[in-house]
Amino acid sequence: MNTTTRVLLAAALCVAVVGCARKVREEPTTTAPPPSTVTQPQQPTAGAYGPEDLDTDACLRQRVVYFDFDQESLRPEFQAAMACHAKYLRDRPSARITLEGNADERGSREYNLGLGERRGNAVSSALQANGGSAGSLTTVSYGEERPVCTETSEDCWARNRRVEIVYTAR
Repeated sequence: MNTTTRVLLAAALCVAVVGCARKVREEPTTTAPPPSTVTQPQQPTAGAYGPEDLDTDACLRQRVVYFDFDQESLRPEFQAAMACHAKYLRDRPSARITLEGNADERGSREYNLGLGERRGNAVSSALQANGGSAGSLTTVSYGEERPVCTETSEDCWARNRRVEIVYTAR
């Protein structure tokens, strides 16, 4: 292909592209100022949790969530506790929780750290699904580094497969 043909093809292509280009006319946007809102102090609602309830309410005292072997999904028996802790977070916006994910000694260190994090995230998701604020939750994984039991048995391993709910601010 000679140079003249190449130049003509390139010019035709440019004309076609420019001719087909769609011109979008921007509409001026007008934004209305947000309505002024006056914030009034919230009155405590009946049945709202207070800091003292963390130590007295049976539902809130359940602060350990256990998992099945090699699983990261929440067991059904812990759903009620997730609802209680989420309600506490809704009632007490200043409250903060650290979710400490743990695993048993089986598996590599890296795998168990990842599993502990996934378990912590599962508890975090359950709390958020029940209305807890994501900003109030922090997840940390300890993997197999913080066992509550050091025996080599299924009962012991089951106690180490857990997420601990630790209130860092009430």
